[in-house]
Amino acid sequence: MKTIDDINFSNKKALIRVDFNVPLDADFNITDDKRMTAALPSIQKILNDGGSVILMSHLGRPKDGPTDKYSLRHIVAHLSKLLNKEVAFADDCIGAQAIEKAASLKSGEVLLLENLRFYKEEEKGDVAFAEKLSKLGEIYVNDAFGTAHRAHASTSIIAQFFPQAKYFGYLMGAELANAEKILNHAERPFTAIMGGAKVSDKILLIEKLLDKVDYLLIGGGMTYTFIKAAGGEIGNSLVELDKVDLAKELVKKAEAKGVKLLIPTDSLIADAFSNDAKTERALSKNIPEGWMGLDISDDTIATFSEVIKKSKTVLWNGPMGVFEMSSFEKGTKEVAFAVVEATKNGAFSLIGGGDSAAAVAKFGLEDEVSYVSTGGGALLEYMEGKELPGVKAILD
Repeated sequence: MKTIDDINFSNKKALIRVDFNVPLDADFNITDDKRMTAALPSIQKILNDGGSVILMSHLGRPKDGPTDKYSLRHIVAHLSKLLNKEVAFADDCIGAQAIEKAASLKSGEVLLLENLRFYKEEEKGDVAFAEKLSKLGEIYVNDAFGTAHRAHASTSIIAQFFPQAKYFGYLMGAELANAEKILNHAERPFTAIMGGAKVSDKILLIEKLLDKVDYLLIGGGMTYTFIKAAGGEIGNSLVELDKVDLAKELVKKAEAKGVKLLIPTDSLIADAFSNDAKTERALSKNIPEGWMGLDISDDTIATFSEVIKKSKTVLWNGPMGVFEMSSFEKGTKEVAFAVVEATKNGAFSLIGGGDSAAAVAKFGLEDEVSYVSTGGGALLEYMEGKELPGVKAILD
């Protein structure tokens, strides 16, 4: 794997694709800067070598060109603070100012370009747009794992203009190494915890994992499609009726492969989708009409926790319930603590981005697990066995 450790950046201009798509509040304050801090080691390595850095990223989903709400200028002050140096900003990513500022950049200096997605050409993977970007630097570094599954101009197309000078940043390297560890070098027992709303979102990953895991724990909204498939009564719980047969198939496949597939036996149910709703505990297969399952309950928590704690490898992708509401966070929280305990006992634990990463952050446990991925969709696709354009472009 070609990483930035393979090159000295002294007097070189590195054009780095980062993922600074951070959440901002109404006053443009960053509410979670993890994606920024994740890129710091790569930036620092280049600066320490005596190189200069040109950063490019997207922010949000602007529909009609430049929009103040999605301007990356809102993050310049915070980035300057993180790097402990003033970061220059270009109010365009390919315009005259970007060209001029990139050309005059000196060793040790950092330039941030305006939002790539202000140009529709970025998401279209436009070659001419990618070529314009490429002229800003001498070496291309991709450190944006969160967008590696997109064949966008800045994540994959641009690499062709750096045939001998394209590298993975530290974050990309770590993401791929940790995913590989789970996929091909997992110690047993290997437990995968799959949560979230829909079976359809995770079907490819579940099928892939059935060839690798010893235990597959199902939680979240997808629980009730499996319960329905087993003939249970699920009240008003979330269900994908068109995936009931698929759930039956997955249960059969798990059985045939000797995988212990565990579906929640009890649920915390509510009479409305609200933190203030009336709640009760019920068997997952006996949920009354007008009620819905919004979290796993005590018996399932105990069973899942026991399995997780004795595991040597744990992959967790998706919450156990509506953890964003305090009334329905217990299942996700207890599973998180079980993963932490397994990690303390020597297990390797990978938290698979998205809501799982948000949950671990909510409970302050990010440093208590082996690795928290920054790429929800990208990690899913990589683990499903799909080729990621952003990865392939560096390897080719």
